[in-house]
Amino acid sequence: MHSVDPASSTRGAVYRDLLAQLRAGDIASAELDARLLIGAAAGVDDIALIADPDKLIAGEALAVLDAFVQRRLAGEPVSRILGTREFWGLSFVLNGQTLDPRPDSETLIESVLHHVRDKEASLNLLDLGTGTGCLLLALLSELPNARGHGVDCASDAIEAATVNGDQLGLASRATFSLGDWGEGLAGPFDLVISNPPYIPSADIETLSPEVRLHDPMKALDGGGDGLNAYRAIALETARLLTPTGSAFWEFGIGQLKDVSLIAQSAGLEVLGVDPDLAGIPRILKVRRRK
Repeated sequence: MHSVDPASSTRGAVYRDLLAQLRAGDIASAELDARLLIGAAAGVDDIALIADPDKLIAGEALAVLDAFVQRRLAGEPVSRILGTREFWGLSFVLNGQTLDPRPDSETLIESVLHHVRDKEASLNLLDLGTGTGCLLLALLSELPNARGHGVDCASDAIEAATVNGDQLGLASRATFSLGDWGEGLAGPFDLVISNPPYIPSADIETLSPEVRLHDPMKALDGGGDGLNAYRAIALETARLLTPTGSAFWEFGIGQLKDVSLIAQSAGLEVLGVDPDLAGIPRILKVRRRK
């Protein structure tokens, strides 16, 4: 942020200055980002910004905000700058080995909750490729008697998921472990969920810099056709589901047919497909073939 006269470093002036810089930098979410960055750097929430815009912001907070702004203008997402992301109304800690949770992935939560008739049931959940643990923990927040286990191949992801479980008060019902999909797990599980990497390797370079440069490659790259993870997940799902259990997988644009065939080849039956916020097919629902 360019230097501001301390006498005019009021909340309102700083916000307007920050907003102008972000807009000049072609940041589409300039207004939201400006509020989030000021809130994190100076402890000023939206209400305080509106209610008392003439209050000065301390020099130390301005220095922190300046560093935040430079990182945002360089293309780093706000969630990476602040180290947290809201998902399903809950706050999740991120680190370099966790995918930044996407709003579209909330479709998976909605799909599972629509499927589960008895929200008070003692269900056993498995999250393959758990990352921040956002999918598993969001579901446990809605299913009070359910328990769950999340697996990830990155130790830092397991660390983040464990912290998130603790901070959300769900540690007593959520466990996390390092692993290769479902390898070594015995089960059985009533629900298996997964948002695996599904971007074809050749398409990685076409992703926006905010994704390509800041999300972990392991969480993006799905191999030559983008489907490597599903081949492993399908076999593990068929093995680990209870006879009456169901699985919910997120998949990419144009992958419905191929992911469905992979599921069927592993002995699974396709129950249906749910669209994301834009109406694009996004969640595949399967169960063991009867």
